[in-house]
Amino acid sequence: MKHPVRWIALGAGVVVVVLAVILAMQVGDDPREDANRSHLVDTEAPAYDLPAAGGGRLRSADSAGDVVVVNFWNSWCIPCHQEYDALVEFYERHEGEPGFQMVGIVRDDTKSAVKSYIAAQGVPYPVAFDPGSRAALDFGTRGQPETYVIAPDGVIAASKYGPSTTEQLEQMYRVAKGAP
Repeated sequence: MKHPVRWIALGAGVVVVVLAVILAMQVGDDPREDANRSHLVDTEAPAYDLPAAGGGRLRSADSAGDVVVVNFWNSWCIPCHQEYDALVEFYERHEGEPGFQMVGIVRDDTKSAVKSYIAAQGVPYPVAFDPGSRAALDFGTRGQPETYVIAPDGVIAASKYGPSTTEQLEQMYRVAKGAP
C-alpha cells in the first residue's frame, strides 16, 4: 500500500463527512418545540374521575365524543394568573357550543385557596381537584399551567406547557375538531 498516511486521512475525512451529514439532518428539530409538546399527543387521553370544586364529580367518561380542553393550574401560580384572561375569553367564545367542554384541574393546592380564587375571579368553567395528583401524573404534566385538548375520539390532539394565549387555544381547538 503506497502512501498509507493518505489512506488514513481519506478514511478520517469520510467519517467526518458522514457525521456532519447526520448532524445536519438533526438541526431541523427544535428542542424548545419538543419541550412545549407533550409526548401524549396523538395517544388516547388518560381517564379521570375527580371531585369538582362545586360539588359532584368531573369524569372524562361524561364528555366522551366532545372536544375537551383540560387545563392544569393552581391558585398560587403566577403564569396561571397570566393565562387566566385568555382561558376565560376562549371559554366564553365556545361555551354552549355542542361538543365543547372545558375543565380546570387543580394540582398542588389547598381546597380553601382554590375555592377563594374561584369565588374572587368568578371562574366560569368547571374546576376539579386532583387529590394525590393522579390525573396530573397520568397526563405527564411537568408543572402548571399545562393545557391538553382532547379530540372527540378521545385522543389528545394538542398540548401546551406554560401559559396559553387565546390564539393558541383556538389553534389547538381547531386541531382537535379536525379543522386546519
